Amino acid sequence: MPGRYFDEWTVGDKVVHQPSRTVTETDNLLFSAMTHNMQPLHLDAEYAKASEFGKILVNSTFTFSLAVGLSIADTTVGTLVANLGFDKVVTPKPTFIGDTLTCSTEVVEKRESKSRPGQGIVVFQHELTNQRGETALSMLRTVLLKGKPAD
Repeated sequence: MPGRYFDEWTVGDKVVHQPSRTVTETDNLLFSAMTHNMQPLHLDAEYAKASEFGKILVNSTFTFSLAVGLSIADTTVGTLVANLGFDKVVTPKPTFIGDTLTCSTEVVEKRESKSRPGQGIVVFQHELTNQRGETALSMLRTVLLKGKPAD
């Protein structure tokens, strides 16, 4: 199922993406290892137990990447030219192993590209919430999208 072309988006459009995703210990361990993030809060249960959180925290860059991954089927698969930037990334609540995360997206800005005729820029506000309804992550994602091809 392709994402939407630039012409098919309107400021204010909202999407709740499915499926949601339950974060596993393996997700956190592999992502941390692949990115050389050896923060003991992500990997050492005894260290994390002594922290204010009392248990392992999921690597926030995994959470960030998951938000993008959960959103693309409904937004940019097959229509993306480029990700232009990620802004205002915040993680107001920590993510823990076993949390189930759901991503939602709202279009907050849209404009035609001045330098690429037939393409346009869309700014998405992505929000990742956990099973408790808490916001685990929010961010702005600016993308360059293809225009809808002529029939």
